[in-house]
Amino acid sequence: MKILIRLPNWLGDVVMSTAFINAVRQFYPGAFIDVIIKKELGGVASLIPGISNIHLFSKQEYSGLNGVYRFGRTLRPAQYDIFFNLPQSLSSFVMAWASGARQRVGFNAEGGFFMLTSSFKKPANLHRVDEYLSLLENYTGRPAGDRQVKLSTGESSTAKNIVMVNFNSEASSRRMPLYKGRAIINRLTEVFTNITFVLIGAPKETAFVDELLIGAAHPHRLQNLAGKTDLAGLVKQMADSRAVLTTDSGPAHLANAVGAPTVVLFGAGNENNTAPYNKQRLTVIRYGELICEPCVRNTCKLYGLPKCMEMLDEIKIINALSLHLNDA
Repeated sequence: MKILIRLPNWLGDVVMSTAFINAVRQFYPGAFIDVIIKKELGGVASLIPGISNIHLFSKQEYSGLNGVYRFGRTLRPAQYDIFFNLPQSLSSFVMAWASGARQRVGFNAEGGFFMLTSSFKKPANLHRVDEYLSLLENYTGRPAGDRQVKLSTGESSTAKNIVMVNFNSEASSRRMPLYKGRAIINRLTEVFTNITFVLIGAPKETAFVDELLIGAAHPHRLQNLAGKTDLAGLVKQMADSRAVLTTDSGPAHLANAVGAPTVVLFGAGNENNTAPYNKQRLTVIRYGELICEPCVRNTCKLYGLPKCMEMLDEIKIINALSLHLNDA
């Protein structure tokens, strides 16, 4: 049997979909499992256990619905038995239909049922991991067992005396305000005197990280890797770190998926739906005293800068990291 899975379009969602891939592997032992992933995220797919082939999809190379259809047609020679579609967009449905897969399975949205052979209503108020798994459970009529989100980094080395820090996010309502980020970094370097703090970010986030480090109290214990690592290298460094401090973003899920102690700072977003899934070695911190919390807006319409991020308690952050750094 040959199975093709169209992975989601965002880094955190791709990581959360690893539980789905693992369940497919358990439900269809011996099957060849291939995936489609955005070209920019291809480095993550190489870390997902059990994948045979990775198809990289580029919107630049295959633009518009016509381009999506052309890309789907390139998959026909493989003659897939099942196409599981995790996104809920019209373009992903067109891709599934164009692939010629015998069974095309996905959530019923944006008219997808016209191009799918089996479509199901997306359940409400579930964590994203359980939402994806519900698709497989509804299709097979069987409950999924092991729900662990996992990426593989090969052999791990002894944890280094570093804490990786990510204050970035695609949404400004989840991004750490500059002055607050500087204050947290200065407090951390004052308290944890034997730790090097490594700041990370995508190439487009380098300017934000550079500005964040202006006037740092202890610059000799700060390292700026923003824009200097690929996804696979970043994940490896997370696995070897003492802890990861991060906003609600893709890196939070990466760290959690490789078992790194992870402290996640929530602003906008609902942690019941999108927090890192594995509960071991995970701490979620939210201010939690504003009437607007939690919201799911990408920008803060009420305060401009996200007050839920500005009001985060630095002592709580220090205490959470102390659980993993108290012998450093």
